[in-house]
Amino acid sequence: MNFSVPILSCAEAAELERRVLGGDEMREWDAMRRAGHAVGDAVITDALELAPLPRSPRILVLVGKGHNGGDALIAARRLLEGCPAGQGRVEVLFVLGERCLRPLAARAWRELVHAGGARVRVIAEAAMAGRYDVVLDGIFGFNFRAPADAAVARVITAANALDVGLRAAVDVPSAGLFQADFTYATGSVKVPAVGAPAAGRVRYLDLGFFAGAYAPGSDRVLVREVLAPLARLRSPQSDKRTYGHLLVLGGSQSYPGAVLMTVLAALRSGVGLVTAFVPESLVPAFAARAPEAMWVGCPVTPEGGVALEAESLIRRRLDRAQAWVIGPGLGRELETQALVASVLKQSAVPVVLDADALQAELIGLGSAPRILTPHAGEFARISGGRTLQEMARSPGNTVVLKGSVTQVAAGETVAHSFFGGPVLARGGSGDVLAGLIGGLLAQRPQDPTVAAARGVVWHGLAADRLARQRGQVAVVTTDLLDQLGPVLRETSG
Repeated sequence: MNFSVPILSCAEAAELERRVLGGDEMREWDAMRRAGHAVGDAVITDALELAPLPRSPRILVLVGKGHNGGDALIAARRLLEGCPAGQGRVEVLFVLGERCLRPLAARAWRELVHAGGARVRVIAEAAMAGRYDVVLDGIFGFNFRAPADAAVARVITAANALDVGLRAAVDVPSAGLFQADFTYATGSVKVPAVGAPAAGRVRYLDLGFFAGAYAPGSDRVLVREVLAPLARLRSPQSDKRTYGHLLVLGGSQSYPGAVLMTVLAALRSGVGLVTAFVPESLVPAFAARAPEAMWVGCPVTPEGGVALEAESLIRRRLDRAQAWVIGPGLGRELETQALVASVLKQSAVPVVLDADALQAELIGLGSAPRILTPHAGEFARISGGRTLQEMARSPGNTVVLKGSVTQVAAGETVAHSFFGGPVLARGGSGDVLAGLIGGLLAQRPQDPTVAAARGVVWHGLAADRLARQRGQVAVVTTDLLDQLGPVLRETSG
Protein backbone atom coordinates (compact mmCIF):
# COMPACT_ATOMS: atom_id res chain seq x y z
CA MET A 1 0.00 0.00 0.00
CA ASN A 2 2.10 2.89 -1.27
CA PHE A 3 -0.66 5.30 -0.18
CA SER A 4 0.30 4.74 3.45
CA VAL A 5 3.20 5.08 5.87
CA PRO A 6 4.40 2.52 8.42
CA ILE A 7 3.56 2.54 12.10
CA LEU A 8 6.90 2.43 13.90
CA SER A 9 8.15 1.03 17.16
CA CYS A 10 9.82 3.58 19.40
CA ALA A 11 13.23 2.27 18.38
CA GLU A 12 12.31 2.49 14.69
CA ALA A 13 11.00 6.04 15.13
CA ALA A 14 14.24 7.08 16.84
CA GLU A 15 16.26 5.52 14.03
CA LEU A 16 14.15 7.29 11.41
CA GLU A 17 14.79 10.65 13.07
CA ARG A 18 18.51 9.92 13.32
CA ARG A 19 18.58 9.04 9.64
CA VAL A 20 16.57 12.07 8.51
CA LEU A 21 18.00 14.67 10.88
CA GLY A 22 21.51 13.28 11.21
CA GLY A 23 22.00 14.71 14.70
CA ASP A 24 22.27 18.17 13.15
CA GLU A 25 20.90 20.76 15.58
CA MET A 26 19.66 23.09 12.84
CA ARG A 27 17.75 20.25 11.18
CA GLU A 28 16.35 19.20 14.54
CA TRP A 29 15.24 22.75 15.26
CA ASP A 30 13.57 23.03 11.87
CA ALA A 31 11.76 19.74 12.48
CA MET A 32 10.69 20.90 15.96
CA ARG A 33 9.30 24.14 14.54
CA ARG A 34 7.38 22.29 11.84
CA ALA A 35 6.06 19.82 14.41
CA GLY A 36 4.96 22.57 16.78
CA HIS A 37 3.27 24.55 14.02
CA ALA A 38 1.49 21.42 12.78
CA VAL A 39 0.25 20.60 16.29
CA GLY A 40 -0.98 24.16 16.84
CA ASP A 41 -2.79 24.23 13.51
CA ALA A 42 -4.33 20.81 14.15
CA VAL A 43 -5.61 21.92 17.57
CA ILE A 44 -7.31 24.94 15.99
CA THR A 45 -8.91 22.71 13.35
CA ASP A 46 -9.97 19.86 15.64
CA ALA A 47 -11.40 22.24 18.24
CA LEU A 48 -14.03 23.17 15.66
CA GLU A 49 -15.82 19.90 16.47
CA LEU A 50 -16.81 21.66 19.70
CA ALA A 51 -16.67 25.32 18.67
CA PRO A 52 -14.03 27.72 17.36
CA LEU A 53 -11.43 28.56 19.98
CA PRO A 54 -12.40 31.77 21.78
CA ARG A 55 -10.75 35.06 20.85
CA SER A 56 -8.79 34.93 24.09
CA PRO A 57 -8.16 31.26 24.90
CA ARG A 58 -6.61 30.07 28.12
CA ILE A 59 -3.93 27.49 27.35
CA LEU A 60 -2.02 25.20 29.71
CA VAL A 61 1.24 23.64 28.56
CA LEU A 62 2.73 20.71 30.48
CA VAL A 63 6.43 20.64 29.62
CA GLY A 64 9.04 17.96 30.25
CA LYS A 65 12.67 18.42 29.29
CA GLY A 66 12.99 17.18 25.71
CA HIS A 67 11.69 17.65 22.20
CA ASN A 68 8.07 16.94 23.08
CA GLY A 69 8.13 19.86 25.45
CA GLY A 70 9.64 22.03 22.73
CA ASP A 71 6.93 20.94 20.27
CA ALA A 72 4.23 21.83 22.80
CA LEU A 73 5.75 25.26 23.51
CA ILE A 74 5.94 26.07 19.80
CA ALA A 75 2.34 24.88 19.39
CA ALA A 76 1.30 27.24 22.18
CA ARG A 77 3.04 30.10 20.39
CA ARG A 78 1.17 29.15 17.22
CA LEU A 79 -2.12 29.33 19.11
CA LEU A 80 -1.24 32.77 20.48
CA GLU A 81 -0.39 33.98 16.99
CA GLY A 82 -3.95 33.19 15.96
CA CYS A 83 -5.40 35.46 18.63
CA PRO A 84 -6.16 39.16 18.21
CA ALA A 85 -3.46 41.48 19.51
CA GLY A 86 -3.04 41.17 23.25
CA GLN A 87 -5.49 38.29 23.56
CA GLY A 88 -4.90 34.77 24.85
CA ARG A 89 -3.04 33.45 27.88
CA VAL A 90 -0.50 30.65 28.12
CA GLU A 91 0.33 29.05 31.46
CA VAL A 92 3.40 26.82 31.45
CA LEU A 93 4.08 24.16 34.05
CA PHE A 94 7.62 22.78 33.89
CA VAL A 95 6.82 19.38 35.29
CA LEU A 96 10.48 18.36 35.67
CA GLY A 97 11.76 21.86 36.37
CA GLU A 98 12.81 24.65 34.00
CA ARG A 99 16.50 23.94 34.56
CA CYS A 100 16.10 20.48 33.04
CA LEU A 101 15.16 21.82 29.62
CA ARG A 102 17.33 20.56 26.81
CA PRO A 103 18.77 23.19 24.45
CA LEU A 104 16.11 23.12 21.74
CA ALA A 105 13.25 23.01 24.24
CA ALA A 106 14.86 25.96 26.04
CA ARG A 107 15.04 27.82 22.73
CA ALA A 108 11.35 27.12 22.11
CA TRP A 109 10.59 28.50 25.58
CA ARG A 110 12.59 31.69 24.98
CA GLU A 111 10.80 32.29 21.70
CA LEU A 112 7.40 31.78 23.32
CA VAL A 113 8.26 34.31 26.03
CA HIS A 114 9.57 36.77 23.43
CA ALA A 115 6.43 36.45 21.31
CA GLY A 116 3.89 36.34 24.12
CA GLY A 117 5.32 38.69 26.68
CA ALA A 118 2.94 39.24 29.57
CA ARG A 119 0.48 36.75 28.08
CA VAL A 120 2.87 33.93 29.08
CA ARG A 121 3.58 32.94 32.66
CA VAL A 122 5.07 30.03 34.56
CA ILE A 123 2.81 28.39 37.13
CA ALA A 124 3.21 25.85 39.89
CA GLU A 125 1.16 22.69 40.15
CA ALA A 126 -1.13 24.22 42.75
CA ALA A 127 -2.08 27.02 40.33
CA MET A 128 -3.69 24.66 37.81
CA ALA A 129 -7.33 25.52 38.31
CA GLY A 130 -10.41 26.77 36.56
CA ARG A 131 -11.39 26.35 32.93
CA TYR A 132 -8.79 25.87 30.16
CA ASP A 133 -9.65 25.93 26.50
CA VAL A 134 -6.62 23.80 25.58
CA VAL A 135 -4.18 21.66 27.53
CA LEU A 136 -1.03 20.58 25.66
CA ASP A 137 0.84 17.54 26.97
CA GLY A 138 4.55 17.69 26.16
CA ILE A 139 5.98 15.99 29.25
CA PHE A 140 7.31 12.70 27.88
CA GLY A 141 8.04 11.55 24.35
CA PHE A 142 8.08 8.13 22.81
CA ASN A 143 11.39 7.25 24.48
CA PHE A 144 9.79 7.36 27.94
CA ARG A 145 10.37 4.31 30.11
CA ALA A 146 7.73 3.48 32.72
CA PRO A 147 6.89 4.00 35.46
CA ALA A 148 6.42 7.72 35.92
CA ASP A 149 7.67 9.37 39.07
CA ALA A 150 4.91 9.74 41.67
CA ALA A 151 5.14 13.53 41.56
CA VAL A 152 4.75 13.55 37.76
CA ALA A 153 1.85 11.11 37.95
CA ARG A 154 0.19 13.44 40.45
CA VAL A 155 0.50 16.40 38.05
CA ILE A 156 -0.98 14.39 35.18
CA THR A 157 -3.85 13.18 37.35
CA ALA A 158 -4.58 16.76 38.37
CA ALA A 159 -4.47 17.89 34.73
CA ASN A 160 -6.90 15.14 33.77
CA ALA A 161 -9.36 16.42 36.38
CA LEU A 162 -9.40 19.98 35.02
CA ASP A 163 -12.32 21.46 33.12
CA VAL A 164 -10.87 21.51 29.58
CA GLY A 165 -12.20 22.09 26.09
CA LEU A 166 -9.57 20.02 24.24
CA ARG A 167 -6.72 17.93 25.60
CA ALA A 168 -3.88 17.31 23.15
CA ALA A 169 -0.82 15.09 23.51
CA VAL A 170 2.30 15.38 21.39
CA ASP A 171 3.27 12.00 19.88
CA VAL A 172 2.04 9.86 22.79
CA PRO A 173 0.05 10.59 25.98
CA SER A 174 2.65 11.06 28.71
CA ALA A 175 3.33 7.89 30.69
CA GLY A 176 0.13 6.45 29.26
CA LEU A 177 -1.62 8.49 31.95
CA PHE A 178 -2.55 11.78 30.29
CA GLN A 179 -6.09 11.48 28.95
CA ALA A 180 -5.94 13.07 25.51
CA ASP A 181 -8.81 13.91 23.21
CA PHE A 182 -6.32 13.97 20.35
CA THR A 183 -2.78 12.67 20.08
CA TYR A 184 -0.73 14.35 17.36
CA ALA A 185 1.84 11.94 15.97
CA THR A 186 4.57 14.13 14.49
CA GLY A 187 6.67 12.74 11.68
CA SER A 188 5.57 9.15 12.24
CA VAL A 189 2.96 7.21 14.20
CA LYS A 190 4.44 5.30 17.10
CA VAL A 191 3.11 1.95 18.30
CA PRO A 192 2.23 3.11 21.86
CA ALA A 193 -0.29 5.62 20.49
CA VAL A 194 -2.23 3.09 18.40
CA GLY A 195 -5.21 1.63 20.19
CA ALA A 196 -4.28 3.26 23.50
CA PRO A 197 -7.44 4.50 25.27
CA ALA A 198 -5.51 7.43 26.74
CA ALA A 199 -4.51 8.61 23.26
CA GLY A 200 -8.02 9.54 22.20
CA ARG A 201 -8.09 10.12 18.45
CA VAL A 202 -4.71 9.89 16.73
CA ARG A 203 -3.74 12.36 14.02
CA TYR A 204 -0.70 11.73 11.82
CA LEU A 205 1.14 14.99 11.10
CA ASP A 206 3.42 14.51 8.11
CA LEU A 207 6.76 16.31 8.48
CA GLY A 208 8.24 14.87 5.31
CA PHE A 209 10.33 12.22 7.06
CA PHE A 210 9.33 9.65 4.44
CA ALA A 211 9.87 12.15 1.61
CA GLY A 212 7.17 10.58 -0.54
CA ALA A 213 9.07 7.29 -0.80
CA TYR A 214 7.49 3.95 0.06
CA ALA A 215 8.73 2.70 3.41
CA PRO A 216 8.19 -0.99 4.20
CA GLY A 217 6.12 -2.28 7.07
CA SER A 218 3.00 -4.43 7.39
CA ASP A 219 1.27 -2.22 10.00
CA ARG A 220 0.50 1.11 8.34
CA VAL A 221 -1.40 4.41 8.38
CA LEU A 222 -3.53 5.58 5.45
CA VAL A 223 -2.84 9.11 4.20
CA ARG A 224 -5.18 11.46 2.38
CA GLU A 225 -2.96 11.45 -0.72
CA VAL A 226 -4.69 8.19 -1.70
CA LEU A 227 -7.48 10.47 -2.97
CA ALA A 228 -5.24 12.60 -5.19
CA PRO A 229 -6.11 10.80 -8.46
CA LEU A 230 -9.81 11.48 -7.82
CA ALA A 231 -9.13 15.19 -7.42
CA ARG A 232 -7.60 15.61 -10.90
CA LEU A 233 -9.32 16.71 -14.09
CA ARG A 234 -11.01 13.88 -15.94
CA SER A 235 -10.33 13.12 -19.57
CA PRO A 236 -12.39 15.30 -21.95
CA GLN A 237 -12.90 12.20 -24.15
CA SER A 238 -14.63 10.20 -21.40
CA ASP A 239 -18.30 9.25 -21.10
CA LYS A 240 -20.40 7.43 -18.53
CA ARG A 241 -19.08 4.04 -19.63
CA THR A 242 -15.55 5.18 -18.87
CA TYR A 243 -16.25 5.21 -15.15
CA GLY A 244 -17.82 1.82 -14.65
CA HIS A 245 -21.20 0.31 -13.92
CA LEU A 246 -22.03 -0.70 -10.35
CA LEU A 247 -24.79 -3.17 -9.50
CA VAL A 248 -26.36 -3.03 -6.03
CA LEU A 249 -28.50 -5.73 -4.43
CA GLY A 250 -30.20 -4.83 -1.17
CA GLY A 251 -33.21 -3.52 0.64
CA SER A 252 -36.26 -5.10 2.25
CA GLN A 253 -39.54 -3.96 3.71
CA SER A 254 -37.98 -4.06 7.17
CA TYR A 255 -34.83 -2.11 6.24
CA PRO A 256 -35.57 0.09 3.22
CA GLY A 257 -33.28 3.00 3.97
CA ALA A 258 -29.93 1.22 3.99
CA VAL A 259 -29.80 0.43 0.29
CA LEU A 260 -30.97 3.94 -0.60
CA MET A 261 -28.03 5.42 1.34
CA THR A 262 -25.68 3.00 -0.41
CA VAL A 263 -26.94 4.06 -3.83
CA LEU A 264 -26.80 7.77 -2.94
CA ALA A 265 -23.18 7.38 -1.86
CA ALA A 266 -22.30 5.37 -4.95
CA LEU A 267 -23.73 8.13 -7.13
CA ARG A 268 -21.36 10.59 -5.42
CA SER A 269 -18.33 8.34 -5.97
CA GLY A 270 -17.83 9.31 -9.60
CA VAL A 271 -19.07 6.00 -11.01
CA GLY A 272 -20.66 6.21 -14.43
CA LEU A 273 -23.75 4.04 -13.91
CA VAL A 274 -25.60 2.49 -10.96
CA THR A 275 -28.28 -0.20 -11.22
CA ALA A 276 -30.01 -1.22 -8.01
CA PHE A 277 -32.06 -4.38 -7.47
CA VAL A 278 -34.56 -3.77 -4.67
CA PRO A 279 -38.04 -4.94 -3.65
CA GLU A 280 -40.50 -3.71 -6.27
CA SER A 281 -42.60 -1.80 -3.73
CA LEU A 282 -39.64 0.46 -2.93
CA VAL A 283 -38.91 1.56 -6.49
CA PRO A 284 -41.32 4.56 -6.80
CA ALA A 285 -40.02 6.28 -3.68
CA PHE A 286 -36.39 5.47 -4.40
CA ALA A 287 -36.60 6.59 -8.04
CA ALA A 288 -38.02 9.91 -6.90
CA ARG A 289 -35.20 10.32 -4.39
CA ALA A 290 -32.38 9.23 -6.73
CA PRO A 291 -33.48 9.36 -10.39
CA GLU A 292 -29.85 9.09 -11.52
CA ALA A 293 -29.82 5.39 -10.61
CA MET A 294 -31.59 2.63 -12.56
CA TRP A 295 -33.99 0.94 -10.15
CA VAL A 296 -35.01 -2.63 -10.91
CA GLY A 297 -38.05 -3.76 -8.96
CA CYS A 298 -37.73 -7.36 -7.80
CA PRO A 299 -40.31 -9.92 -6.65
CA VAL A 300 -40.51 -10.14 -2.89
CA THR A 301 -40.71 -12.88 -0.31
CA PRO A 302 -43.68 -13.08 2.08
CA GLU A 303 -41.59 -11.14 4.61
CA GLY A 304 -40.69 -8.40 2.17
CA GLY A 305 -37.18 -9.35 1.07
CA VAL A 306 -35.88 -9.85 -2.47
CA ALA A 307 -37.13 -13.21 -3.73
CA LEU A 308 -35.13 -15.87 -5.55
CA GLU A 309 -37.25 -15.14 -8.65
CA ALA A 310 -35.16 -11.97 -9.09
CA GLU A 311 -32.32 -14.16 -10.35
CA SER A 312 -33.51 -13.88 -13.96
CA LEU A 313 -33.64 -10.08 -13.74
CA ILE A 314 -30.11 -10.02 -12.40
CA ARG A 315 -28.71 -12.56 -14.87
CA ARG A 316 -29.77 -10.43 -17.83
CA ARG A 317 -27.66 -7.54 -16.55
CA LEU A 318 -24.54 -9.31 -15.28
CA ASP A 319 -22.49 -8.61 -18.40
CA ARG A 320 -22.94 -4.86 -17.91
CA ALA A 321 -21.24 -4.63 -14.54
CA GLN A 322 -17.74 -3.86 -13.34
CA ALA A 323 -18.55 -4.36 -9.65
CA TRP A 324 -21.24 -5.30 -7.12
CA VAL A 325 -22.37 -4.14 -3.70
CA ILE A 326 -24.51 -6.77 -2.02
CA GLY A 327 -26.10 -6.67 1.40
CA PRO A 328 -27.30 -3.26 2.70
CA GLY A 329 -30.75 -3.73 4.23
CA LEU A 330 -31.12 -7.12 2.52
CA GLY A 331 -32.37 -9.11 5.49
CA ARG A 332 -31.45 -12.67 6.40
CA GLU A 333 -34.29 -14.72 4.94
CA LEU A 334 -33.10 -18.06 3.59
CA GLU A 335 -34.58 -17.37 0.16
CA THR A 336 -32.78 -14.04 -0.13
CA GLN A 337 -29.54 -15.58 1.06
CA ALA A 338 -29.94 -18.29 -1.61
CA LEU A 339 -30.26 -15.53 -4.22
CA VAL A 340 -27.02 -13.96 -2.98
CA ALA A 341 -25.25 -17.32 -3.17
CA SER A 342 -26.41 -17.75 -6.76
CA VAL A 343 -25.21 -14.28 -7.76
CA LEU A 344 -21.80 -14.83 -6.19
CA LYS A 345 -21.35 -18.12 -8.03
CA GLN A 346 -22.30 -16.61 -11.40
CA SER A 347 -20.66 -13.21 -11.31
CA ALA A 348 -17.02 -12.73 -12.28
CA VAL A 349 -16.69 -9.07 -11.24
CA PRO A 350 -15.39 -7.95 -7.83
CA VAL A 351 -17.94 -7.54 -5.08
CA VAL A 352 -18.39 -5.58 -1.86
CA LEU A 353 -20.15 -7.78 0.70
CA ASP A 354 -21.77 -5.71 3.44
CA ALA A 355 -24.27 -6.05 6.27
CA ASP A 356 -26.62 -9.02 5.79
CA ALA A 357 -24.46 -10.50 3.02
CA LEU A 358 -21.70 -10.99 5.55
CA GLN A 359 -22.48 -14.60 6.36
CA ALA A 360 -19.86 -17.30 6.85
CA GLU A 361 -21.47 -19.51 4.21
CA LEU A 362 -21.45 -16.71 1.59
CA ILE A 363 -18.12 -14.93 1.85
CA GLY A 364 -16.11 -17.69 0.20
CA LEU A 365 -18.40 -18.31 -2.76
CA GLY A 366 -17.33 -17.58 -6.32
CA SER A 367 -13.93 -16.74 -7.72
CA ALA A 368 -14.22 -12.95 -7.94
CA PRO A 369 -12.26 -10.66 -5.59
CA ARG A 370 -14.17 -9.66 -2.46
CA ILE A 371 -14.17 -6.62 -0.22
CA LEU A 372 -15.70 -7.53 3.13
CA THR A 373 -16.90 -4.60 5.26
CA PRO A 374 -17.78 -5.92 8.74
CA HIS A 375 -18.04 -4.08 12.01
CA ALA A 376 -16.76 -5.91 15.08
CA GLY A 377 -19.92 -7.96 15.63
CA GLU A 378 -20.13 -9.01 11.99
CA PHE A 379 -16.45 -9.85 11.96
CA ALA A 380 -16.95 -12.20 14.90
CA ARG A 381 -19.77 -13.85 12.94
CA ILE A 382 -17.76 -14.52 9.78
CA SER A 383 -14.21 -14.99 11.02
CA GLY A 384 -14.60 -18.38 12.66
CA GLY A 385 -12.02 -17.33 15.24
CA ARG A 386 -9.50 -16.14 12.65
CA THR A 387 -7.70 -12.85 13.16
CA LEU A 388 -8.01 -9.91 10.80
CA GLN A 389 -4.60 -10.75 9.31
CA GLU A 390 -5.63 -14.37 8.77
CA MET A 391 -8.83 -13.30 7.02
CA ALA A 392 -6.88 -10.91 4.82
CA ARG A 393 -4.47 -13.67 3.73
CA SER A 394 -7.30 -15.61 2.07
CA PRO A 395 -6.92 -15.27 -1.72
CA GLY A 396 -9.07 -12.47 -3.13
CA ASN A 397 -9.98 -10.97 0.23
CA THR A 398 -9.73 -7.32 1.23
CA VAL A 399 -11.21 -6.78 4.69
CA VAL A 400 -12.45 -3.40 5.89
CA LEU A 401 -12.91 -3.77 9.65
CA LYS A 402 -15.01 -0.79 10.69
CA GLY A 403 -14.52 0.82 14.08
CA SER A 404 -13.30 3.96 15.81
CA VAL A 405 -10.14 3.30 13.80
CA THR A 406 -11.13 1.49 10.61
CA GLN A 407 -8.58 -0.99 9.28
CA VAL A 408 -8.08 -2.05 5.66
CA ALA A 409 -6.35 -5.42 5.45
CA ALA A 410 -5.09 -7.28 2.39
CA GLY A 411 -2.39 -9.91 2.17
CA GLU A 412 0.11 -9.25 4.95
CA THR A 413 -0.72 -5.56 5.31
CA VAL A 414 -3.09 -3.82 7.72
CA ALA A 415 -3.58 -0.09 7.20
CA HIS A 416 -5.29 2.10 9.79
CA SER A 417 -7.46 5.10 9.00
CA PHE A 418 -7.34 7.82 11.64
CA PHE A 419 -9.89 9.90 9.75
CA GLY A 420 -13.45 10.25 10.99
CA GLY A 421 -14.59 10.01 14.57
CA PRO A 422 -17.69 9.85 16.78
CA VAL A 423 -19.77 11.61 14.13
CA LEU A 424 -19.75 8.25 12.31
CA ALA A 425 -21.18 6.41 15.31
CA ARG A 426 -24.73 6.39 13.93
CA GLY A 427 -26.91 4.17 11.79
CA GLY A 428 -26.28 4.27 8.06
CA SER A 429 -22.62 5.21 8.25
CA GLY A 430 -21.58 1.78 7.00
CA ASP A 431 -24.15 1.87 4.20
CA VAL A 432 -22.65 5.12 2.90
CA LEU A 433 -19.16 3.60 3.11
CA ALA A 434 -20.27 0.50 1.17
CA GLY A 435 -21.64 2.68 -1.61
CA LEU A 436 -18.49 4.76 -1.83
CA ILE A 437 -16.25 1.69 -1.97
CA GLY A 438 -18.51 0.03 -4.50
CA GLY A 439 -18.54 3.03 -6.80
CA LEU A 440 -14.77 3.33 -6.60
CA LEU A 441 -14.41 -0.40 -7.22
CA ALA A 442 -16.46 -0.16 -10.41
CA GLN A 443 -14.06 2.53 -11.62
CA ARG A 444 -10.97 0.49 -10.67
CA PRO A 445 -12.01 -3.19 -10.56
CA GLN A 446 -8.44 -4.37 -11.02
CA ASP A 447 -7.39 -3.17 -7.56
CA PRO A 448 -9.96 -3.75 -4.79
CA THR A 449 -7.53 -2.74 -2.05
CA VAL A 450 -7.08 0.73 -3.54
CA ALA A 451 -10.84 1.13 -3.86
CA ALA A 452 -11.33 0.08 -0.24
CA ALA A 453 -8.62 2.41 1.05
CA ARG A 454 -9.91 5.36 -0.95
CA GLY A 455 -13.46 4.78 0.24
CA VAL A 456 -12.42 4.58 3.88
CA VAL A 457 -10.28 7.72 3.72
CA TRP A 458 -12.87 9.71 1.76
CA HIS A 459 -15.62 8.65 4.17
CA GLY A 460 -13.50 9.59 7.19
CA LEU A 461 -12.44 12.97 5.82
CA ALA A 462 -16.07 13.79 5.02
CA ALA A 463 -16.96 12.95 8.61
CA ASP A 464 -14.18 15.17 9.94
CA ARG A 465 -15.31 18.03 7.76
CA LEU A 466 -18.95 17.59 8.78
CA ALA A 467 -18.09 17.56 12.48
CA ARG A 468 -16.01 20.73 12.14
CA GLN A 469 -18.86 22.53 10.42
CA ARG A 470 -21.80 21.30 12.50
CA GLY A 471 -20.50 19.40 15.51
CA GLN A 472 -20.70 15.71 16.31
CA VAL A 473 -24.28 15.50 17.56
CA ALA A 474 -26.97 17.32 15.58
CA VAL A 475 -26.31 15.75 12.18
CA VAL A 476 -27.67 12.81 10.19
CA THR A 477 -25.70 10.26 8.23
CA THR A 478 -26.70 11.52 4.80
CA ASP A 479 -25.14 14.88 5.67
CA LEU A 480 -21.86 13.14 4.86
CA LEU A 481 -22.76 13.15 1.18
CA ASP A 482 -22.51 16.91 0.80
CA GLN A 483 -18.99 16.85 2.25
CA LEU A 484 -17.56 14.45 -0.34
CA GLY A 485 -17.07 17.03 -3.09
CA PRO A 486 -15.41 19.64 -0.85
CA VAL A 487 -13.02 16.97 0.50
CA LEU A 488 -11.76 16.29 -3.02
CA ARG A 489 -11.41 19.98 -3.82
CA GLU A 490 -9.34 20.46 -0.68
CA THR A 491 -7.21 17.46 -1.61
CA SER A 492 -6.50 18.89 -5.06
CA GLY A 493 -5.25 22.09 -3.42
